[in-house]
Amino acid sequence: MISLTRTNSENKDFIALVKLLDADLAKRDGEDHAFYAQFNKIDMIRQAVVAFEDGTPVGCGAIKEFAPGVMEVKRMYTSIDHRKKGIASKVLDELEKWGLETGYAKAILETGTKQFEAIAMYSSLGYERIDNYGQYAGIANSVCFEKQLTKK
Repeated sequence: MISLTRTNSENKDFIALVKLLDADLAKRDGEDHAFYAQFNKIDMIRQAVVAFEDGTPVGCGAIKEFAPGVMEVKRMYTSIDHRKKGIASKVLDELEKWGLETGYAKAILETGTKQFEAIAMYSSLGYERIDNYGQYAGIANSVCFEKQLTKK
C-alpha cells in the first residue's frame, strides 16, 4: 500500500531519496550534471512529499514558488525497483493539491530530454510542453512543461 507524507527538505527520507535521484541524474546527464545540479538544492524547500510503500520510502517530489501564483515542481523521483506502479503520479497529484491549497494556479517544471519516462508521465497527466523558462532557456537538453491547476 502506498501512503504519502507532506513534509519539507529537512525530512531524512526525502534527503535520502534525493541522493538517489542525484546519482541517477549524474549518470543520465553526464557532463551536463553540474549545470543542472546548481538549480536543484533542497535546503529551502518547504513543501515536499514522500511516498512510502509498506513503510519504506520509495518516491518523492517537491514544489517551490517560481513566481506569484506559479509553483515549480522539483526533485521528482521513484526508486528504481518501485517504478511503473503509479507512485510518481500519486506524488505529483498530492503536490498539485498542496499547491492549490497554498494559492498556486499553475505548475511549471523542467526535465531532461533523456528522462523519457518523466516526459511521458507529465504529458499523460495534462502537462503541456512550453518554451524553456528561466535558467533553462536555450538549454537543448531541457524540456519544460506547464499545467493549469484545478480542483479535482
